[in-house]
Amino acid sequence: MIDAIIPLISLIALEVILGIDNIIFISILADKLPENQRNKLRIWGIGLAMVMRLALLAFISWILKLDKTLFSAFDFDFTGKGLILIVGGLFLIYKSTKEIYHKSEIASNEEPIVSKQAKFGQLLGEVILLDLVFSVDSIITAVGMVNELWIMYTAVIVTVLIMLVASKPISAFISKHPSFKILALCFLMMIGVSLIAEGFQFKIPKGYIYFSMGFAFLVDVIQMKT
Repeated sequence: MIDAIIPLISLIALEVILGIDNIIFISILADKLPENQRNKLRIWGIGLAMVMRLALLAFISWILKLDKTLFSAFDFDFTGKGLILIVGGLFLIYKSTKEIYHKSEIASNEEPIVSKQAKFGQLLGEVILLDLVFSVDSIITAVGMVNELWIMYTAVIVTVLIMLVASKPISAFISKHPSFKILALCFLMMIGVSLIAEGFQFKIPKGYIYFSMGFAFLVDVIQMKT
C-alpha cells in the first residue's frame, strides 16, 4: 500500500502544478463575464477538464500512440501529441497577446455588445480547447510516472477537486490586481512557447519555467508592498 501512496502523492503534486496554467487561463477568461456567470465558467471549465482526463484514461492505448511519429519534415519528427501541443501553444500565445494588447492599448475603447449567452459559449469553447491540450499532456505525463490505472484516476479526481477549491481565490486575486493579470498573461505566453517547443520535441525543463514565474511573481508582490 505504501508503494502506491508515494507515486500517488507525487502524481497529484505534479498534476496540481500543471493545473495552475489551466486555472490562470480560466480565471482570466471568467473575468470577462458578468459577476454571476464567472463561477459557472470556472466550474464548467474545471469539471470538463476532469471529464476529459478520465475519458482519455479510458482510451489509454490510443493515448500512448500519440507519442509515435506520424511524419517527418525539416529534420523534425512530428507526433500526434506534438501537433496538439503546437496548436495549443499557438492558441495560448494568440489569446495572451490579444488580451495584453486589449488591456494596454484599447482598454478605453467601447467593446461591441455581445449577448451574454453567446459570450459564455464562446469562452467555454476556448476553455475546452485548452482543457484538451493540457489533458493530453497531463495524461501522457501520468502514464510515464505510474503503471497502475487506479492511481491515475485517483490523482485526476483529487487534482480537479483541489483546482475547484483554488480557482475562486486565484481568480479573485488576479481580478483585484491588474498588474498581476498582465503578469499572468505573460505566464501563459511562456507556457505557450513551452508547448510549441515540446511539440517540436525540444523540452524546456519545467523547473526553469516555474522558477521564472515564481521569481516574477515575487518581484511583483514586493513592488506592490512598497
